[in-house]
Amino acid sequence: MRPTVHPSHHADTGTWSYVVADPATRMAAIIDPVLDFDAKSARIAGTSAQKLLDIVEQQAYDVRWLLETHAHADHLSAAQWLKQRLPAATLAIGTGIRTVQETFAPTLDPDGALATDGSQFDRLFGDDERFELGSLPARTIPVPGHTRDSLAYLIGDALFTGDSLFMPDAGTARCDFPGGDAATLYRSIRRLYDSLPDATRVFVCHDYGPGGREVACETTIGEQKRSNLHVRDGVDENAFVTLRKARDATLAMPALILPSLQVNLRGGALPEPEGNDVRYLRIPLDSL
Repeated sequence: MRPTVHPSHHADTGTWSYVVADPATRMAAIIDPVLDFDAKSARIAGTSAQKLLDIVEQQAYDVRWLLETHAHADHLSAAQWLKQRLPAATLAIGTGIRTVQETFAPTLDPDGALATDGSQFDRLFGDDERFELGSLPARTIPVPGHTRDSLAYLIGDALFTGDSLFMPDAGTARCDFPGGDAATLYRSIRRLYDSLPDATRVFVCHDYGPGGREVACETTIGEQKRSNLHVRDGVDENAFVTLRKARDATLAMPALILPSLQVNLRGGALPEPEGNDVRYLRIPLDSL
């Protein structure tokens, strides 16, 4: 019941991506892969995604899943880049992606080219839906609050939380995006605490090394319950909502939110080329 987990850190965005494998069958999933994007030059590269492929090749894994925890606002997804190289893999996200697409499409896609039915993905997971990774049981756990489509994946004894939980000394993700809600996030986290064993391994999607410590990605449900900076035993919903709202009011907009959403709402696909064979990202003024 214990998958092998290979973390990969993307320093520019503080993102952790994972190759997760069943040691018995060598079947694997890739979770939250990052496509490199240099905002100054608008250049895209697959260097970070290739590192994930290198792990797959070195370990002789058979990748069956490309899993997104939500439509990220701080990095571009490499899901389609990987899908081109792993055509047998199923690209999946939660059904809440439809709501997020509907929310942002009027601003980011005024021409109406963006389908808002989630059809850019091979599979849309419902809440608490079960699937398999080789011989390992897996299921989805809804964790809305940061975004409406936020989904955690429990694979064997390993929980991949997306942006619902950070490392204990970093707390939780912001809730001030459209569709976000601090009270909802609190309830999502308490559900994880109350339903999962303390020994459950927790793998976070982001870490920025608060206090100057080295970046980290793995903790446990028990450690989160004892010492998470924002949601731990003894902190009630009202206290968390007050804290979270006050903190969110001080945060700047993510630097890559506009390019990220335009790509990630399409399942990691880049916009179609214009008549000059160049792809363009839109920058809507005074809209967010």
